[in-house]
Amino acid sequence: MKRAGILNRHLAGALAELGHGHGVLVCDAGMPIPDGPRVVDLAFRAGVPSFAEVLDGLLAELVVEGATAAKEVRDANPAAAALLEGEFPGLELVPHERLKELSAGARLIVRTGEARPYANVLLRCGVFF
Repeated sequence: MKRAGILNRHLAGALAELGHGHGVLVCDAGMPIPDGPRVVDLAFRAGVPSFAEVLDGLLAELVVEGATAAKEVRDANPAAAALLEGEFPGLELVPHERLKELSAGARLIVRTGEARPYANVLLRCGVFF
């Protein structure tokens, strides 16, 4: 058994398969999930697990070279906007409809139980060297 890190076997396995340039969408419970990408659904109840908890766990295990979020997050969910802008100084903001289009090209989608709007981010994997 793993001692630390992500214990969910489906998520840990999916992360191990990621490579440079692959996209990982971390999303709230309301984000439409497109057909195609692998999905690991962690949602249990409204707000559990939270977007912030899941993002924190993923960032401890992934190398991220870029991130994209919906520009609507700034007005609709200032806490999520502050979190994202703090973690990703070069955060790209696009209209929510564009983020939904981009999510179809993600390699992995991790759905949280987050129940606040626009708590979504598309991560672009980097390399550790």
